[in-house]
Amino acid sequence: MLISRIPPMRNQAWIGVFVFGLALWLAWEIGGKIAAEDLRALAFAAVGCAGCVVAVIILRNWRTGFFFFLFWLLFEDLVRKYLGNGPALFFGKDILALLTYVSLLAAIRQKKERSFRPPFLLFLGLFFWLGAVQVFNLNSPSILYGLLGLKLYFYYVPLMFVGYALIRNDEDLRKILVLNVSLAVVIAGLGIAQALLGHSFLNPAVLAPELRELGELDKVTPISEQILSLPSSVFVSAGRFAGFLILALNLVVGTAGYLLLHTHRSRKLVFCAVGIVGGAILFSGSRGAVVFCSTSALVLAVGFLWGAPWRWRQAHRMVKAIRRTFIFGGLGLAALLILFPREAAPRLAFYRETLSPASPAYEVTNRAWYYPMTNLLGVFDTPNWVLGNGIGTASLGTQYVAKLLGKRPPALWVEEGYGQLVLEMGIIAPFLWLLWTGALLYYEWKVLLQLRQTRFFPIALVTFWYSFLLLYPFTIGGLSSYHNYVNNAYLWLMIGILFRLPDLLASPPVSIATPRRPSAQGGLQF
Repeated sequence: MLISRIPPMRNQAWIGVFVFGLALWLAWEIGGKIAAEDLRALAFAAVGCAGCVVAVIILRNWRTGFFFFLFWLLFEDLVRKYLGNGPALFFGKDILALLTYVSLLAAIRQKKERSFRPPFLLFLGLFFWLGAVQVFNLNSPSILYGLLGLKLYFYYVPLMFVGYALIRNDEDLRKILVLNVSLAVVIAGLGIAQALLGHSFLNPAVLAPELRELGELDKVTPISEQILSLPSSVFVSAGRFAGFLILALNLVVGTAGYLLLHTHRSRKLVFCAVGIVGGAILFSGSRGAVVFCSTSALVLAVGFLWGAPWRWRQAHRMVKAIRRTFIFGGLGLAALLILFPREAAPRLAFYRETLSPASPAYEVTNRAWYYPMTNLLGVFDTPNWVLGNGIGTASLGTQYVAKLLGKRPPALWVEEGYGQLVLEMGIIAPFLWLLWTGALLYYEWKVLLQLRQTRFFPIALVTFWYSFLLLYPFTIGGLSSYHNYVNNAYLWLMIGILFRLPDLLASPPVSIATPRRPSAQGGLQF
C-alpha cells in the first residue's frame, strides 16, 4: 500500500514545484510591467487569462457561453477604444462564438438540445457556395480577403441554431428579451450622455489613428451652420451606434407587445426603455436612425393591430401597448428637449433642414435613390464586373487585411449593396442574394401567419420587419449594415427564435396576465 502511494505523491510534489515556479515567473513579469508602467500589457494579460477561464466555462455550458458572447459583442468596441485596435481584441467575439457553436453541437449530438432544419437552407447554400468559390478568385489580391468575406457574410449564420435551442419556454423568451432591453437602455443612455458631454466621454485621450475619425465625428447643419457632435456610445463609430438604435427600437417595441399579452413582469422597464431609446435616436444625429425608427414605429403599430388576438378580446391589450409605446417615447423626447434645449437645437435643425421637402437642403431623394443608383451603374464601368474581384475585396475590414499584408487595400468601394455584390462576386451574386433573402422572408411570413392572434405575434412581426429592413432597404444603401457584426449577429439570433415560437405555442405559457378561454381541443391558448 505504501509503495503504491509513492508515485502519486511524487507527481503532486512535482506539480507543486511547477505551480510555484510559474507563480514566481508571473510575479516577476507582472512586477516588471508595473515598474515600467506598462498598464496596457497588464490589461491584455488580464483579458487573456479571463478568456482562458471563459473558454473552459463555455465548453462545459453553451448557454453561459452565449451570454458571454452577447456581452462581448456589444461592448467589444469599448475595450478596443482603451486597449488599442489590435486584431486579438477584434476577433475575441468570433472565438467566443466558435466555442459556443462547438459546445452546442456537442449538446445536440448528445440529444440534450434540439435543432431544426431551416426551410430556406437550400437557397442560402447556393449563395454560400458562390462565396466559397470566390475565395479563390484570381482577381483577388490575397486569399485572406476571401476569408474575411466568408466571415462577414456567413460566420454568424449558426446563431440561428443557438437562438432556436436557447428558447425552451415563455420564461426563457421573457428573460432574453428583458436582458436585451436592459442592455439597450445602458447603451442608449451612454449615447445620450456622450452627446451632452462631448467626445471626451467614453473615449480615451488618444484614439487609435484608424478609429479617431470614426469616434470623433461632428456635423454642420447645411443652412444654419450649427455644429453637432455624433455620439458613438460604447461603439467605435456613430454609424454603428445609429444602426444599433434601429435594432433596439424594434426589440423594445416587440417586447412591449409580447409582455402586455403575456405577463405583468418587466413592463415598467420596457416602457422606460422606449423613452430612453427614443431620446438616443433624437441625439444620435443620424437621419437614417430617425427615418427608419419612425417608419418602424408606424409599421409595427399597424401590424400589431392586424395581428392582435381579437377572438379572445385581447386586442385592447395590443392597443394599450401601442398607446403606451407612443406616450413613453413622447415623454422621453419631451424631457430631453426641456432639460437640454441647447444640445437638442442643432440636431433638430439638422433633421429639419435635410429631411423637410420644403428645405433648400433637402437630401432624402438624393441619398435614398439617385446617389445609390449612380453608384450601382458605375460598377459596370469597372473591370471584372462579370466574374467579380473576390469575396471580401470591397467589404468592411479590408484595411486590417491590407495592414497584415503590408500593402494598400484594393481600390474597390461602392455605396450600394447590389453593386458591391457585383464588384466582389460577379453579376450572378445579386440574383442569388435576392433568391435566398426572398426565401427567408417567405418562410418567415408563413411563421408570422401561423402566430397571428397569439402572444408571440409581436416578436414574430418584429423579426420579419427587421429582416426586411436589413436585407432590402439597408442593402440599397450598402452592405455595411449587413456586415456590421452587431446587426448580423442579432439578425440570425432572432431568426432562430422566430422558428422556435410555433413549438412554444403548442405548450401552455408559464404565466399570463389575464384568464384565457379554453380552445376547442380542450387546451389553453390565445
